Amino acid sequence: MFTKLLLTKNTLKMATISVTLVSFATAVNADDAADYPTKPIQFLVAAGAGGGTDNFARVVRPMFEEALGGARITVVNLPSASGALAHQRTANGAPDGHTLDFASTTLVTSLAAGQNPIGLDQLTPVARMQSDVMALFVNPNRYPDFESFMEYAQANPGKVTVGGTHTASPDHVAFLSLRDASGLDMSFIPYDSTGNATANVLGNNIDATTTSLSPLLSYIEAGQMMPILVFSDERLADYPDVPTTVEYEWDLTDGNDRAIFVHADTPAPILQRIEAAFKEVYDSEEYQTYAERVNLTYRDGWMDSGEYRQRLENNYELYSRLLSNEQ
Repeated sequence: MFTKLLLTKNTLKMATISVTLVSFATAVNADDAADYPTKPIQFLVAAGAGGGTDNFARVVRPMFEEALGGARITVVNLPSASGALAHQRTANGAPDGHTLDFASTTLVTSLAAGQNPIGLDQLTPVARMQSDVMALFVNPNRYPDFESFMEYAQANPGKVTVGGTHTASPDHVAFLSLRDASGLDMSFIPYDSTGNATANVLGNNIDATTTSLSPLLSYIEAGQMMPILVFSDERLADYPDVPTTVEYEWDLTDGNDRAIFVHADTPAPILQRIEAAFKEVYDSEEYQTYAERVNLTYRDGWMDSGEYRQRLENNYELYSRLLSNEQ
């Protein structure tokens, strides 16, 4: 699990001292929250420039500055090691709420794969703001619908290839979930970007790609790519003819989440102030207009800190099983 509860003789000896400090610490923390922020804030983006997580951070930056009454914020992209550098820098920094880690579901998938040493014992989620719907995409000239794709896969076991971004990414986990539920004999081909995976679908080098909707909107509008299966409870209004995983009785509805994290020891009053500011951003007309424009309103994106922590822990168990079966 992410968190470990360790009870030793030393912690028992310190218990009485800790209790006597609670009221004093709470008062100090409350003062800190009232003054927050006291210096410039950094948004560390655990992804490269131009992707969904980067766009998310840059879109909310001016809104978050306004919600905090004029804070100064810089955005820093740290895509190395599936974003682990951003997580490490947040976890090793000061627990004062001035370093915010913007991450996607890759945080938990890379942790489940053993690629990311930073978990929820070192990071605390502030909130989730986006849950981008995952889908299976194809070149419509090759597969007109999911039934034709599934029939080909069943008739040609081991020959179907599905691409996506790197191993242990949300794309990869979506593929593993689909393969596990459907029983189709398919292989995953990792690429360094969504663009490269898409290019290989268009060039008929691979059969399909699993990724989220928002990065491929321009390809869909141009008729070059088409979703043939969406990971959703209900059909999407913009794609009423595309079936869902639930219609096939596959409990696959996970999206690519985008959320904000801080140092795990950030005082609760500061954490609550940051969460409240992001909720104000999320509820704003400006943010909701943006979310609708990039198809991020199919499901409610908001989850508060506690609710999202529980989701992460549940997903960690699922992704660990899927990835261990892949090895």
